[in-house]
Amino acid sequence: MSDRIVLASLAFMARHGVNEHEKTTTQRFEVDVELELDLGPAGRSDDLAATLDYGAVATLVREVLDGPPVDLVETLASRIADGVLADFALVDSVVVRVRKPDVLLAAPLAYAGVEIRRAR
Repeated sequence: MSDRIVLASLAFMARHGVNEHEKTTTQRFEVDVELELDLGPAGRSDDLAATLDYGAVATLVREVLDGPPVDLVETLASRIADGVLADFALVDSVVVRVRKPDVLLAAPLAYAGVEIRRAR
């Protein structure tokens, strides 16, 4: 399957991280979600019911980021991917990227992040 829906750079303010201040002070997170599914029926019919509601996927991402603080961006990405596969039967596989642009490390960087891929 080569059809994809891409939600790029969803931005959220949330409280996640290993350090205690990351659990009490909001920081920016960016999330990309790539959904692999057959878009042929939607392309032929021009019917929303034949595809995926992008807003519902964005809501799922928001719910994960707004949820209880976790230590790892790996956990956030995994919860998003698991939720997509559980809630959206049309999706064959998902790629989730979670980035923290304002992370403080030993050297300047654009962001720290993870990418995970999950399939049925």
